[in-house]
Parts: sequence; structure tokens; C-alpha cells
Amino acid sequence: MINGKRIAVVLPAYNAEKTLEATVRELPDLVDIRILVDDHSSDRTVEVAHQLGLRSFVHNRNYGYGRNQQTCYREALAAGADVVIMVHPDYQYTPLLVTAMASMIAFGVYDVVLGSRILGGRARQGGMPVWKYVANRFLTLFENTCLGAKLSEYHTGYRAFSRTVLQELPLLENSDDFVFDNQMLAQCVHFGFHIGEVSCPTKYFAEASSINFRRSVQYGLGVLLTSVQFRLQKIGLGQFRIFNRKGRCLEPGPDARYYSPKATEGTISDGRSGG
Repeated sequence: MINGKRIAVVLPAYNAEKTLEATVRELPDLVDIRILVDDHSSDRTVEVAHQLGLRSFVHNRNYGYGRNQQTCYREALAAGADVVIMVHPDYQYTPLLVTAMASMIAFGVYDVVLGSRILGGRARQGGMPVWKYVANRFLTLFENTCLGAKLSEYHTGYRAFSRTVLQELPLLENSDDFVFDNQMLAQCVHFGFHIGEVSCPTKYFAEASSINFRRSVQYGLGVLLTSVQFRLQKIGLGQFRIFNRKGRCLEPGPDARYYSPKATEGTISDGRSGG
């Protein structure tokens, strides 16, 4: 807890068995709620999460990274979180920055905080492939131009949000795939939330999750489309559901039948149907 605010860390997982424990061990003690959502992994991710005492929820099939985040945020809200930090369980981003990121929101400095791999100039040093670095810089420039923002990058998976942001954004209008990340930040800018950044070192290694070139191209095209939609909406030449204030929002603990809780030590399943 920070400044009287309950802090939750959510871990959207898919085949994270080898790196989950290292990630969780570095989470600071001030984290009140620790939630893992498994997107139908084929390895022992859920078993390891059970051993680590995480609140775990399991999708009944593989829905994608965007849907995983929806489940993470829904359950964090239901658990009473005031600040929610998404930490990838592949140990690519250091969990040691959770305290700094959560504090910036808990004390009302920002509504959203991003762990940027670009600030500090250490992305390439951490092993980011040249083609990913170049794509990151090009897409970020395009997005800043379209959105009228000045972020160092939009593509980090290390993010912290206030409860208000997660309740008010029409997240259920977003994609189930990787472009969910980008749509969410575009929504934050569109609806006037304040976004801060901290410099975050990153590590690229064999066990760290990374989308392949084909999926990266699909993501890049989705980023360009989202940016264009944002600009068209702003100048009155388009209306898009992801930027509609009356769009579908998350509610704490709604009737979500596509996943179920996995009981852990000291945790009792609430009986929600996974079918």
C-alpha cells in the first residue's frame, strides 16, 4: 500500500513457467494484490503460480494478449485495487521499478505511467534487435504526430494505471491481440489522462517472450490504423468505437464465462464458470 492506495500487480501469462518465479521474487513487499492470468498455456505456468501463492485465473482457450489484459484488469478492480501495474512474467522488465511507478499514481502525479526502454538510451544495450528498435522509433514518431503527444515510446509492456483509468476507458472495444496495448494508450490520450514515463532497462534472452516478424508487421499496421483513427476522430471525420465515451467498459467481476479462477493456498474458488 502506498499513500493509502491498494497496489496490484497483474501478470498476463502464456508459457511463462521458466521465468515466472524470478519475476515474482523481485516484486516489492508493498504490493497488496498479485494476480496471474494464464492464456491457456501448454506448460506448468499455472502450477508454478500456485506454488508462488498468486491469485490465478485461467482462460478456457488461447484468446490473445489483449483479452488477457482485460481479464487482468477486471480481476484487479474486483479485488479492490487503486493502482494496477502490469508486469510481464517473462522477466524482460525489472519488477524493481514497481514502487516508483505505483508511487507516481498513488500520489496523484500521473494517471498512467510507462516503463520506457528508450529513455536512458539502453534499449540496444539490453539486446533489442536493430529492426525492432528502428520500427519502434518510426512508429513512435508517427504516433506522436497523429496523437499530438510526446512519449518516448508506445510499445513497452510495462505499464501502471489508476483505478479511474481502468474503469473509464472503453477497453472492451479493443482488439484481443497485441495492438490492444497501443489502442489503450491512444484512448488514454484521447480521454485526457496524464501519462508519465520512467526509464526502464530491458533484457532480451531466449526465454523472454517476443512476437515473430509476421506478427510484428501485423502489430505495426494496427498501430498505424489506430493512429489514423485517432486523428480522424479528433478532426471530426470519423467515429470509432474505441474512442467512444459510451463504449463498453470493464466492470469489476462481471459475468465473464471465458475463464475461471484457479484456487491457490489460502484462496477459495468463487465457482465462476469457465465454459
